[in-house]
Amino acid sequence: MKFRRTPFARTLVAASLLLAGSAHADGTLHFANWSDYFPPELLKKFEKDTGIHATLDSYDSNETLLAKLKAGGGAYDVVVPSDSFIEIFVKEGLLQKLDKSQLPNLANLKDKFKTLTYDPGHDYSVPYLWGSTGYSYDSAKVPGGKLDESWKPFFEPPAELKGKVVALNSIEELYAPASYYLGVDECTEDPKEAAKIQDLLLKQKPMLAMYNSDGTIERMAAGEVSMHQQWNGAFHRAHAQRDSLVYVYPKEGVRLFIDNLTIPKDATNIKEAHAFLNWMMQPENIALASNFAKYNNAIEGSDKYMDKELFDDPAINTPADKLDRLKPFKLCSPKALQLRSKVWTKLKK
Repeated sequence: MKFRRTPFARTLVAASLLLAGSAHADGTLHFANWSDYFPPELLKKFEKDTGIHATLDSYDSNETLLAKLKAGGGAYDVVVPSDSFIEIFVKEGLLQKLDKSQLPNLANLKDKFKTLTYDPGHDYSVPYLWGSTGYSYDSAKVPGGKLDESWKPFFEPPAELKGKVVALNSIEELYAPASYYLGVDECTEDPKEAAKIQDLLLKQKPMLAMYNSDGTIERMAAGEVSMHQQWNGAFHRAHAQRDSLVYVYPKEGVRLFIDNLTIPKDATNIKEAHAFLNWMMQPENIALASNFAKYNNAIEGSDKYMDKELFDDPAINTPADKLDRLKPFKLCSPKALQLRSKVWTKLKK
């Protein structure tokens, strides 16, 4: 799902937030997150509550963050990779193992988040926000005013929508739904099956206006395009500005994502990083992040601090009859990931 989920235009822009009302910071925290995915006032609250001075940088994709950390840049103390990248970061030696003695608020995790396949013991990560990756369309701009609840209109859009459809600029966000639509295992190791996905994406490419994970909210809210692959929280924010927008849970399956707070290997402010993770697992704090970004979270007791509008939107609060369409992250083999990478390279030529 990051804005991952909202605008990403300011890639890797540093926004230093001054310590409110105090010149006696106990330490420093360098935080990097998806663009427009963390409320600046919440970082100020962290500074006020802890005395730790904090800065915030942004990036537009997991791939960007991976490249940044591998290059030794950033000097970040906390970063937010998605579930599908946790194992990659760990295998690359880019994350520190968490000292859970400094994280008593792990006890606040909701039961279904206490054991996650990509990091079962929370050795390297704690959940931040979670959501789904479907697509949205403007009912005032599509033929007939309504589209099937399928990936078909997105991957094989009607001729009238040529140049009016946007896909996210991420292989992880495109490959999985393409596999759902084709009935292919997203972790296939069969080159012929991967070729089917490649063919579908190559066929779709001339119909697209662009691949872009930036500005998904603004683009749909302004009516610049008619259809956009989109995270559900970004849709909620766009829909608030344009009520003709519709969020689709395709019947073939919808990617469920969980973004996570982690500490990079090269972090220098380790104590402050743990303090931040623990602080973010307090219900009233994570709720403010949910209210800002329009995504749900994993912390018990946060609901009472969250805006009611989030629970009233079926894009955020998935209807019971569509819950079986949500597909959690699936850990693929290196061979499968290599095939996926080849498809992306071919697609982006």
